Amino acid sequence: MKGIKGYLASLFDKEFIPTGLKTALFVGSLLFVINHGSATLQGNMTRDRWISGALTYLMPYLVNVYGQHTSRCRGQQSRPLIEVSTQEI
Repeated sequence: MKGIKGYLASLFDKEFIPTGLKTALFVGSLLFVINHGSATLQGNMTRDRWISGALTYLMPYLVNVYGQHTSRCRGQQSRPLIEVSTQEI
């Protein structure tokens, strides 16, 4: 449960939001054109299709933030076994 709460909190982390939004805009737009482009151009977008279109942008954001969150958690867990000094002896 701790992992889920951490992930949900990371959805609003100021460090993750910019990359998540850029990814959502780019990937979401590509997916929107692939999945809903012809319906949009033909004027056949229904309420359900618009909801699906919104989810098309939401999912890349969620996946991107999950990746960032997981990377941060793994980075905090892994610590070097031996510290290397850059000072000369």
